[in-house]
Amino acid sequence: MIPVSVFKDRKVALFGLGGSGISTALALAAGGSLVTAFDDNPDSVARAAAEGISARDLHEIDWAEMAAFILSPGVPLTHPRPHWSADLARAAGVEIIGDIELFARQRRASAPQAPLIGITGTNGKSTTTALIAHMLAHSGRDTQMGGNIGRAVLTLDPPAPDRHYVIECSSYQIDLAPTLDPSVGILLNLSPDHIDRHGTMENYAAIKERLVAKSALAVIGVDDADCRAIASRLEDEGRRVTRISATTRLEDGFYAEGTRLLRARGGKTETIAKLEGIGSLRGAHNAQNALAAVVTCLECGLDAREIQAGLESFPGLTHRMEQVARQGKVLFVNDSKATNADAAERALASFEHIYWIAGGLPKSGGIEPLRPFFPRIAKAYLIGEAAPAFAATIGEATPFEISGTIEAAVEHAARDAAGDVAGGSAPEAVVLFSPACASFDQFRNFEVRGEAFREAVRSLAGTQMMEKE
Repeated sequence: MIPVSVFKDRKVALFGLGGSGISTALALAAGGSLVTAFDDNPDSVARAAAEGISARDLHEIDWAEMAAFILSPGVPLTHPRPHWSADLARAAGVEIIGDIELFARQRRASAPQAPLIGITGTNGKSTTTALIAHMLAHSGRDTQMGGNIGRAVLTLDPPAPDRHYVIECSSYQIDLAPTLDPSVGILLNLSPDHIDRHGTMENYAAIKERLVAKSALAVIGVDDADCRAIASRLEDEGRRVTRISATTRLEDGFYAEGTRLLRARGGKTETIAKLEGIGSLRGAHNAQNALAAVVTCLECGLDAREIQAGLESFPGLTHRMEQVARQGKVLFVNDSKATNADAAERALASFEHIYWIAGGLPKSGGIEPLRPFFPRIAKAYLIGEAAPAFAATIGEATPFEISGTIEAAVEHAARDAAGDVAGGSAPEAVVLFSPACASFDQFRNFEVRGEAFREAVRSLAGTQMMEKE
């Protein structure tokens, strides 16, 4: 735990008593703050009270006494309308912040030299966060990873000068972190997402920009127009910016060319690292993630040998383009995290001869944006609520069946893929579970859905599982 002493002996209010909320309240109390916490869920309030946290309805407190209001990132700050607790704080003129902001302030107070890498983007931020943390730890650096991935940020070890923090930040968390100032801030990409919580794409992009705006080094993916504009704006302000691209040769910056990661500067180009043969970093989207990691690790002092070794030993993230098994020349890939078409596109672009399992609770726009990738699909196996709509979109573009369940889809896809490989129709094939949908029609979350896919694959005869170390 990181004791947060920046509000020592002062009163703070807190709303949201999930896992991160309770850890935040405990961290504040450990630092000497006088915390009053609440939640709309009585069970959460009871759990907090059992942890020794002072719980009280925030309608009843004297807001004039509060030095700050700590809001859980899962609670609406602005859209679709502010939560009542945020309204009370604003009416009293009390600043509203979150746990990432508390961490940023505590780091500045106790160990400002501690390297802080902040990562955001619509897609790829979890993989990039995990990759950077892996590369730093693999090189022997003291590394802590958390935020929007894994552990809540205030449950990490306290800041120390040589301790590297690799923190994934969602737009919700950045919105509550007005002074966030990473040593390296990474903005990978921007596409419409969470508009219900931010109102417009413009607001969403502006919030994401805050992570890199105060960074000592801003690493920005420039493969979309919004990020290019942000990079140019920061450069015009005199900020230190490194551009990365997975699709375009840059005159100044880092870019991918096939499986090579290159640096261009001063009219010269050099290869920094290679992704050839690294299955956990397959595809252009992972090239972007790897480029961000390479730039960051160079900034942190890693040499080329350490960087290449870190890339080659990266096991990948569960449920994100995760290679789970082989059955002869058929590869099974779990991409359950692909909850929209934009995310599924990255997987479809990474393979040929695809036996695609898709469906679930449909998102706006369906899979129409994926039509250019239909020629890569040998057959589609549709599940869940979205199956009829996806079938209508696919039409005659590629063969499909409505399998209904993951178990049936895996069984049929494995049979068809093995038959085509054995018959010579394809030298190798992939059974790709990349749903392009939310999970909530059949599963509690995408993790449970991904485990169901894994278990269905495990049940197949002759399958060799590729367990992570």
